[in-house]
Amino acid sequence: MVDALVSKGEDVVVLDDFSYGSYVNPKSNVIKVDLRREYPKIEKDSTIYHFAANPDVRTSMFDVREHFERDVLVTLNVMEMARQYDARKVIFASSSTVYGETMRLPTPEDFEGTPISNYGLFKLMGEEIVEYYAFNYGIQGITLRLANITGGRVSHGVVVDFVRKLMKNPQELEILGNGKQRKSYLYISDLINAIFTLENFVKDKYETFNVGNEDWVTVEEIARIVEDEMGLRPKHIYVDGGEGRGWKGDVRFMLLDISRLRGFGWSPTYSSKEVIRLATRDVLNGIKG
Repeated sequence: MVDALVSKGEDVVVLDDFSYGSYVNPKSNVIKVDLRREYPKIEKDSTIYHFAANPDVRTSMFDVREHFERDVLVTLNVMEMARQYDARKVIFASSSTVYGETMRLPTPEDFEGTPISNYGLFKLMGEEIVEYYAFNYGIQGITLRLANITGGRVSHGVVVDFVRKLMKNPQELEILGNGKQRKSYLYISDLINAIFTLENFVKDKYETFNVGNEDWVTVEEIARIVEDEMGLRPKHIYVDGGEGRGWKGDVRFMLLDISRLRGFGWSPTYSSKEVIRLATRDVLNGIKG
């Protein structure tokens, strides 16, 4: 996101404590800050792209306070920063996990689901905070309910997990769940294009949009794509977290209804399987340096 904004000639300030990454675009201004504790002064009429969070759904089930602080408290502080310094707009990265596990697939934005993970719960709480500030303090809010985003400098997720496991042991691959979980994946460049599209067209005080793909892919299919890219054919070892889930709180089936976003002229460039293949190559290229 930072790279895309810099390439457009925007004046970009990055607020990060670098808990989950280290890359910084040299043309951006960087402030190392723990947003759980404090926030800096920002320019009036700024647009805030709020991606700060602990991205690990699985650990949210046992490291609850850590996730609450990074997902809810940080969002509250971001909105307080926006209010205090008269930001114009906040774009909030939420998650498809707010819907929980539903058989209404594709799932539209108006579906009121129940999260089955603390990650999903805390993202839903973050949405409420952004919406409240939008209507009470005049800050435009756009919430993005994201499918699985991968590619580029991705540092976590199933593709990274599989690559790391296969590099350690090319003979076998541990798969969390029964391998039948089926979800939608979107390449990072398509997400960025979606954000720019919504910025250009959305005028309402607060809106929520699904951002994902039109198809999905199983975990077993992901494994085969990663193996193909690495030239391996390992034995699969399945570790069932219960009911075929990878872990407690794992949503087994996820496909978002993206018709509202498509109504603005946006559409995904790559299918979910193509996204997985591209992301695998990105991870392997990153390892090679």
